[in-house]
Amino acid sequence: MSSHHHDAPFGNVTPWPIYALGALLLTTLGVVAWERMAHLKAADRPAVQAPAADVLWQRQLRFADTAQGHIAVTDHVSGQTVATFEGQQGFLRGSLRALARSRQRAGQGPEQPFVLTGHTDGRLVLLDPVTGDRINLESFGPTNAAVFAQLRPSAPVPTPTTGGTP
Repeated sequence: MSSHHHDAPFGNVTPWPIYALGALLLTTLGVVAWERMAHLKAADRPAVQAPAADVLWQRQLRFADTAQGHIAVTDHVSGQTVATFEGQQGFLRGSLRALARSRQRAGQGPEQPFVLTGHTDGRLVLLDPVTGDRINLESFGPTNAAVFAQLRPSAPVPTPTTGGTP
């Protein structure tokens, strides 16, 4: 009976591509770990925020889909419809969807209105008083912010911080 002994093609020598792959894997893991640590440290630092501008106006608004697929906007205080948006309205729908998802995660529904606030420096903020989430609308450019700017009251309204009209 004969036995055939087969040697590995390279013998006991490990080819250099395996070492290179191992080094690449270790480098990748090191970079990912370093990035995660950097982000954790950044999360511990207080965020730099622009000084808060005074509130010029606020409006409590409710948003609802209509049977025609439009978005009806109602002033929560007066109960009057202030606008109806037709068509896709991607930015408007996307902003509202993000706030609604956050409410759902918190176990809350659409009962409470959102608060649209105009500041003296021109900033517009859409706030969900239920979750505390806010969207700084000017961050998405003037065209997108203009969609919500249409919803500002026609006359100045008292705000909780000023107690009267500006």
